[in-house]
Amino acid sequence: MTRIDELSAVELGQELRRRSLGAAEVAEHYLRRIDESPVRDALFTAVTAERALERARALDAQGPTAAMLWGIPLADKDLVNRRGVPTRAGSAATPTTPAERSDLGVEVLDRAGAVSLGKTATPEFGLHAYTMSDIQPPAPVPWLTGLNAGGSSGGAAAAVAARLLPFASGSDGGGSIRIPAAATGLIGLKPTRGLVPGGDGVGSLGGLAVQGPLARTAEDAALLLEAMLDRERHRGVTPHDTSLRSPEPGDLLSAAVRGAGRLRIGMTCTSPWDDWCDIDVAPEAVAAFELAAAELAAVGHELEELPWRPSAGYAEHFRVIWRAGIGSVPFGEGQRELLQPITRQIWEAGRSMRAADVVAALAGLTAFERATVAAFAPYDAVLTPAMAMTPRPHDWYDQDDMEVNFRQQVQYTPFTSFVNVAGLPAISLPVAESADGVPMAAHLIGRPGGEAALLGAAAQLQRRLRWHERRSAAAPRRP
Repeated sequence: MTRIDELSAVELGQELRRRSLGAAEVAEHYLRRIDESPVRDALFTAVTAERALERARALDAQGPTAAMLWGIPLADKDLVNRRGVPTRAGSAATPTTPAERSDLGVEVLDRAGAVSLGKTATPEFGLHAYTMSDIQPPAPVPWLTGLNAGGSSGGAAAAVAARLLPFASGSDGGGSIRIPAAATGLIGLKPTRGLVPGGDGVGSLGGLAVQGPLARTAEDAALLLEAMLDRERHRGVTPHDTSLRSPEPGDLLSAAVRGAGRLRIGMTCTSPWDDWCDIDVAPEAVAAFELAAAELAAVGHELEELPWRPSAGYAEHFRVIWRAGIGSVPFGEGQRELLQPITRQIWEAGRSMRAADVVAALAGLTAFERATVAAFAPYDAVLTPAMAMTPRPHDWYDQDDMEVNFRQQVQYTPFTSFVNVAGLPAISLPVAESADGVPMAAHLIGRPGGEAALLGAAAQLQRRLRWHERRSAAAPRRP
């Protein structure tokens, strides 16, 4: 008999609606897996078992409804507020008192019928491309525990990869969904800016942060993204084109199930960080990129080189906004002492910035957004490597010097942050895995509102490469 955690989220939802499984039965199964996991304390800041079971039993008593995620477990990234649960944001400087209210994105998932099992780990205030903090161990790739799961949604991604959750929501202000998805062999989708309500506060300056799904299959990612759309109160208008609205109900899931369509796809290994520091795209990253290109061509997509030269100034503008975001947080004197050294340096740098510098950076990034959207406009999608390197060891990042640390993060993840600045949708695709089980991904960037096309292409690759059938996480190994 198929184990509950071997079912996809879509399959799990079908079994719940048939009442072949109960919501409490499913919650108990996943809570037991979490409790027995050797990496539990690294992936979850809180496991809210009693609340989850109370919610699941109430759903069972009510019976299945039309809610899209009825009875399906997930968890909240520990940057968002859930009423009655502390929000630690990966920091010893945050209070341990329960949140007084839930964020809109949490409320939307609750209305969709989901059952939250707890809070997943994040780096301090979601600032980094790796998940390490002072309040818990580093979040590992579950079957290669010396490698970091990436960030800032590292706890969520690793929990899904380890089958402790069927899928999970994350937030992405510079790659924070796609980076950990690439590191753990998952699909990670960053939606078009404005499609999904909300984002974490630190990364929201400049409209960078959005929420999106982490999942093992294209269908599961589509299901969770459909459920994240607040159709009751949020029209999903994007800044690019006010005629864009949320997809019609079922469109995203249908695209992922059909996996149809032919796209014109541009290809590039250029990034806007190339003139700021040395970007060396590793052979493993190039191989994953080339594999994705070959497989996309094999199913009939038209691929060609994209002659893209990013506009100058991007690197400095982005650094200003990234620092200004955390610099706006009013830490008290006692709290500052509890911040990690890197966070404290970034905060102090952000606090010292002049308003004129922040305004100039925002203007520069707006110009970059317009130029990038225009350059990508002739294509239905643009293919890049997901990461420039293999997943990084926990101790690879400098923890004393913010300049060295930031440069390291850029060298690992040069292809993600500019997509947040441009406001475009993008998806990390787990196309490859080495003989040692090291995941490598490709990265597909869509047009504004182009999530359905990305999910359709993901489904086509999934059928050919069968990444959802890999058993890496089921047989943990140490490097």
